[in-house]
Amino acid sequence: MKNRVVVTGLGVCAPNGVGISAFAKALEEGKSGIRHFTELEQLNFSCQVAGKPNIKNINLNNYFSNVQLKGLDSSGLIYGVIAGLDAWKDASLEKGNSNDAPDWDSGILFGTGILGVDKFRESIYKVDEGNVRRLGSTSVIQTMASGISAYLGGILGCGNQVTTNSSACTTGTEAILMGFERIKAGKVKRMLVGSCSDSGPYVWGGFDAMRILPRKYNDNPQAASRPMSAAASGFVPGSGAGALVLESLESALERGATIYGEVLGGAVNSGGQRSGGSMTAPNNEAVQRCIREAIINSGISTKDIDAINGHLTATSKDATEIKNWSKALERSGSDFPYINSFKGHFGHCLAAAGSIECVGTLLQLKQQKVFGNLNSEDLHPEINQIIAANKVPQETIPYPLHSIAKASFGFGDVNACVIFGNYIN
Repeated sequence: MKNRVVVTGLGVCAPNGVGISAFAKALEEGKSGIRHFTELEQLNFSCQVAGKPNIKNINLNNYFSNVQLKGLDSSGLIYGVIAGLDAWKDASLEKGNSNDAPDWDSGILFGTGILGVDKFRESIYKVDEGNVRRLGSTSVIQTMASGISAYLGGILGCGNQVTTNSSACTTGTEAILMGFERIKAGKVKRMLVGSCSDSGPYVWGGFDAMRILPRKYNDNPQAASRPMSAAASGFVPGSGAGALVLESLESALERGATIYGEVLGGAVNSGGQRSGGSMTAPNNEAVQRCIREAIINSGISTKDIDAINGHLTATSKDATEIKNWSKALERSGSDFPYINSFKGHFGHCLAAAGSIECVGTLLQLKQQKVFGNLNSEDLHPEINQIIAANKVPQETIPYPLHSIAKASFGFGDVNACVIFGNYIN
């Protein structure tokens, strides 16, 4: 019991749903959160569609004090605090108050890629204009990478490790594994883990300049993100945050917490940007090793994997990823597990992708369903040669799930794979 780690809380701020209920419904029903943005059109972006959480009707006073809201202009930080506090509440944990002692048994590991880009831009202009005194007292905390963990740590009063990781698109999945390892080592009872990503042209512009975003769907945004599709032409940029409360099984049972599933194990590695790996492309051997090691570390076999939630960004690399899964699992055709990608629903949320998608993966496990793919009906011919078409469901299907693999692969040739399983007493 002391060596087992379970998930007792979930929170999400995603382009197709804010809050677990809305997010789960959107995934199950195949609701897209990808929209056209006039701002991107006016800035002459080739790709003018993106996924951005709709928080217009969210009362931010439920998450921030009036003092904290003053001058708050960091979208990723806002998304992260919403997801993080919702996960904490979902786990039936209390925030406490400022007069309480720190909660020495709880920590935070919340990752990000770039934080507070809009605030940073605003600060640069004020400095260049000689208005340094008008920057405001929160410009530093809104733009430092660990600002998200600092905000959450202060609100919740966590007294164990409070830190931030950053590994490009692997960030969220890596954060989960880092928190898992800390609990497993007996250094903490529970960890709030997750990741967030800013939205807007100053985050997405570089990708548009790289010509790796789809350009032909500005008039049809919901068809733009096409994981595993023959018509895939690039990933749709997204943003948001996902959060999970990880807890030792002993602690969870002691307080009667709801358990979504168990973190069986995982692995992280890098391809060293060698043997075909580069800053932007993964080393295939490293990907396969990461998957295999995650399964070994979880104490299960490749045959035990019932479903996969892939990285699958809707680029030409999707077929290569399927090949890597097939080789790592030594499974193909109708023997291949069910596989899906949520990027058809909300695009590629960059540093937030892994955590948001892990939340969706756990919802599948809890509901015993495999959510359908969006825009994947015309499978890439290379994928068709590896796996049976029905293993890429287009609609949500009920299925007895015991273990699910979730992987993320990021710029810098970095990889992470986590295995979630049903909690069995």
